[in-house]
Amino acid sequence: MSTARIQPTVTAACVLSSTIKHHFGLTSLRLPTNHSAAFRRQRIKRNLTVSMSATSVSEPLEICVKASLTVPDKLGDCPFCQRVLLTLEEKNLPYDMKFVDLGNKPEWFLKLNPDGKVPVIKFEENWVSDSDVITQALEEKFPDPPLAIPPEKASVGSKIFSTFIGFLKSKDPGDGTEQALLDELSAFNDHIKENGPFINGEKVSAADLALGPKLYHLEIALGHYKNWSVPESLPYIKSYLKEIFSRDSFVNTRALPEDVIAGWRPKVMG
Repeated sequence: MSTARIQPTVTAACVLSSTIKHHFGLTSLRLPTNHSAAFRRQRIKRNLTVSMSATSVSEPLEICVKASLTVPDKLGDCPFCQRVLLTLEEKNLPYDMKFVDLGNKPEWFLKLNPDGKVPVIKFEENWVSDSDVITQALEEKFPDPPLAIPPEKASVGSKIFSTFIGFLKSKDPGDGTEQALLDELSAFNDHIKENGPFINGEKVSAADLALGPKLYHLEIALGHYKNWSVPESLPYIKSYLKEIFSRDSFVNTRALPEDVIAGWRPKVMG
């Protein structure tokens, strides 16, 4: 597998705003064209509908994502990868997925991103990591349809994922981790009741695309490892999950349940 020597690249002003540029180092790398066990590709084509002010896309955006642990040539269980893919889907942008085996990271990928984390996306000749940075960049480069959310709603539901992990890993039924999760879910239920069906009202937003994959993991992992599900006393969350999980964008980018279960096994058993 050939690799290119990494050299710092000069960021053009048209690529990203100065705010986003400040948050990441930019590198350029020619990816290998051959297929291997650690590297798979899947091209997703979408009809492109962006505003005249947005940067046009002549070729699909290249994105490195986690490979499935259970099935060859399938998307893996990373909720942060799915967040970026959901953004691409909701904005009708074409993309080309490159599946990376995170258990056997190839040299070319580590040169591209020394942290060894996914997702990583290519904007022109620049590779960008971190789902926060990537989704903000996509919003700036391709503003239609808009997914931005008011700052006062950006943190809604933000503590659900950490409390879910705490409960999932817990071995003590009386340690309060279940109640901590229920408290966060109850607060989110109240928000959707007053503001729904989505976090920002009638239309899906970036906040939903960030939270949805995490709730998908919550539902599958807790159901499998703890025989636990969202209580019927939280009906607005139930409706929210149905709305998010049934969207075409979500169906097109969700991980297999078997991968979600396998992905969380080390944390549960460790």
